[in-house]
Amino acid sequence: MKLDIIAQIVQILKDAPEVGAIEIRRGLFGAWSSVRVSKAGHVGNSMGAGHVLVSQPTLPASPASRPEGVSAPSGPALSEIKSPMVGTFYQSPEPAAQPYVKVGSRVNVGQVVCIIEAMKIMNEIESEVSGVIREVSAQNAQPVEFGQVLFRVDPHG
Repeated sequence: MKLDIIAQIVQILKDAPEVGAIEIRRGLFGAWSSVRVSKAGHVGNSMGAGHVLVSQPTLPASPASRPEGVSAPSGPALSEIKSPMVGTFYQSPEPAAQPYVKVGSRVNVGQVVCIIEAMKIMNEIESEVSGVIREVSAQNAQPVEFGQVLFRVDPHG
């Protein structure tokens, strides 16, 4: 994203006292980039006034990979459990078994939340946060990318 566009975003933020942050995400050829501009004192902003975060391109889940009727919760209070590898996401240890976790489940640090199969090896993925699962972002038995959000967790829930 060009610096003049970011400067315009900062100006919009200065001119609109009711707006605490602006985040823009865009994709190009499968790669995504995002820009977030936040005001000082805005929840989730510890960097100061007019702080600009420009992230490097990533390959997140496509909107089509999100389960129907599930939208990404907004707000900085949710933590994310991301895929540490490329592979196939499985919610349970075997097809007939109950999922490790589902929306509303309480998780602890180190608790297995899913399996990602990579190169015929089943890798148990453990939570790095404690809290309540608010969203399951990946679909069972579907491919996931490195860094893709698998779960959103409310650490205060």
